[in-house]
Amino acid sequence: MNEQPHTVAIGAFIVGALLIAITGLIFLGSSGFGSDKNKVVMVFDGSVKGLSVGAPVALRGVQIGQVTDISLIFDTDTVDVIMQVEAELNSDNVRRRGSSGANDFTEELISRGMRAQLNTQSLLTGLLYIQLDFHPGSPVILADIKTNYTQVPTIPTELERITREIESIDWAQLVNDLKDIASGLNSFIGSEKFQSLPGDMQSSLNSFTALSANMQQLLSTSGPKLDQVLDNTATAVASVNTELPVWSDMAKANLRLMETALLSLDEVLNEVDALVSEDSATTYELNKALRELAQAGRALQLLAKTLEEQPEILIRGKSEEKQ
Repeated sequence: MNEQPHTVAIGAFIVGALLIAITGLIFLGSSGFGSDKNKVVMVFDGSVKGLSVGAPVALRGVQIGQVTDISLIFDTDTVDVIMQVEAELNSDNVRRRGSSGANDFTEELISRGMRAQLNTQSLLTGLLYIQLDFHPGSPVILADIKTNYTQVPTIPTELERITREIESIDWAQLVNDLKDIASGLNSFIGSEKFQSLPGDMQSSLNSFTALSANMQQLLSTSGPKLDQVLDNTATAVASVNTELPVWSDMAKANLRLMETALLSLDEVLNEVDALVSEDSATTYELNKALRELAQAGRALQLLAKTLEEQPEILIRGKSEEKQ
């Protein structure tokens, strides 16, 4: 009877321990750090001299893991050599906050721009470590390797970029270009035009000095005349300023007189227009007088014709026609 409660207690203790262990494993697995899933791989194109197994992996200065393996991969098809670095991340210095349920937290960080770079631990020792940081907008470039771990994209540091640019310079061509430049300079310096350049410059300087002296002499002789001209100009301007209001008043008065004359002329023209219009009395009388004058003219023509044909009519008078 006494052994049964002890057996139940031991069983309950074992079950509780198993539940705690399973919960811990689930928590560590969901955090993205701490098991086989926490291992990551990184591929670098350049030299990893100074990086050793056990070197720290830091995210913005906080160590979250360490390097576990460094290997060299030689591609016989493309004759490329790449450096593969494996690292193990842990959750000792990582605290999670928020309600995100992402199972692979590393993939989430990579999608947000997390990239790996080689950085120097100490300039004296030359040791390297892997720095993780966020570079939004940088492309995700992954190497074609076979691995069971998450691959973190890598980007070169500024020093590596500068080093690669320096290494890409064709020093032999640069030296040849410098030689050509030096040869061209020697040819130019030894040319007759360059040799005569100091003499030409001296001649130009002498001409400029002579011109300056002539200018000074001209200014000294024309200065008083120029002052007099300026004084006369100032006097003329003052006179114009004085007379201008008077001229303006006279012009205004003349304009008013001209306006009155134009109005009077307009009235006269209106009266003339009324006189010469077709329905005016003056036009009617004028037309009547013209008609009567025309009749008188015809009568005179008839009289002249009669006198020409019968001049004796002035003596005997006009004879009556027989019926």
